[in-house]
Amino acid sequence: MISSLRAQNFRSYADASFEFTPGVNIVVGPNASGKTNLLEAVLVLCRGGSYRARDPELVKFNKSWARLDGYFDNQTRTYKYASEQAEKNFVIDDKPYKRLSLDKSLPVVWFEPNHLQLLIRGPEQRRDYFDELLERTQPGFKQQSSAYRRALAQRNRLLKTGDSSRRDQLFVWDVRLAELGEKIAQAREALVNQINQEIAKTYSKIARSKIELSVDYQSQFKIEGYASRLLAKLGASAELDFVRGFTAYGPHREDFCFQLAGQNTNISASRGEIRSIMLALKVFELGLIEKARGQTPIFLLDDVFSELDGARRRALVDFLKNQQTIITTTDAETVVEYFSRGSQNLVTLSRSRP
Repeated sequence: MISSLRAQNFRSYADASFEFTPGVNIVVGPNASGKTNLLEAVLVLCRGGSYRARDPELVKFNKSWARLDGYFDNQTRTYKYASEQAEKNFVIDDKPYKRLSLDKSLPVVWFEPNHLQLLIRGPEQRRDYFDELLERTQPGFKQQSSAYRRALAQRNRLLKTGDSSRRDQLFVWDVRLAELGEKIAQAREALVNQINQEIAKTYSKIARSKIELSVDYQSQFKIEGYASRLLAKLGASAELDFVRGFTAYGPHREDFCFQLAGQNTNISASRGEIRSIMLALKVFELGLIEKARGQTPIFLLDDVFSELDGARRRALVDFLKNQQTIITTTDAETVVEYFSRGSQNLVTLSRSRP
């Protein structure tokens, strides 16, 4: 758990310090007061980077460096970025690191209103979400995924020449994509199976509904024998791929489908149902990360209560009892009424100025 944080030249903060309690921490302030920036600072200290910006963008305007210092239980963590050198450094208990590997990161789950778009946007966002979750819970997956993207880039580079006489040069990349693609597909399938064991029950509690929820991994090939099937397809489609200029088969072209009562949610789900699905998915994410890491994650909620009705707010609160949670809001009363008196810590921000 995080107990305090100091942000210097980070986003909208020139020099600001914050203290947190083990339970629910409610960050109150108007728009543009730095609420999301505070959550982002916690995220950077825990995971080593931001999901929404590159490191140079985290530095306050007209400043040449940024620094974060955080205290987590008995551990101190520091993030430093120098713009002139384009250099990022971490210090954990006086030991320096250039980057944070999975075992050096701290478990954290982020939930913001934009996540509600996960079910209705294109497949790339869904692939990114599930693959990123695998990277944080399954050792070795990040390396496999990175290797797959490199091999895919090499194959596509050949295809963009449009020279089909170079077809023989594709084979080495076809083999590599098939080997790595199978591992990625197997990991995704296993994750979906885990989700389907729990998410329907969680969804029922949140939505107060007995409608069945499930997730389907829409693989282009059967998981059993995936590598050989993908390799054969890559060979058979090589001529057409040279015309297209890209690789049309593999994990990078596959999708995940959420279904309520057997119907695709991106077609039939109401906004309230989408909210409940995403809450159920985030609750699953909390449990999965805790199980994989042996630590309870910090839960970061960015203005989520305003997106939920009373019943869903109460359902979410039930899942926050054993979590250190940091919630941002423009209206404290919207959040405070769902927690017992004295069980939350209020952090008040004023509007940021350039």
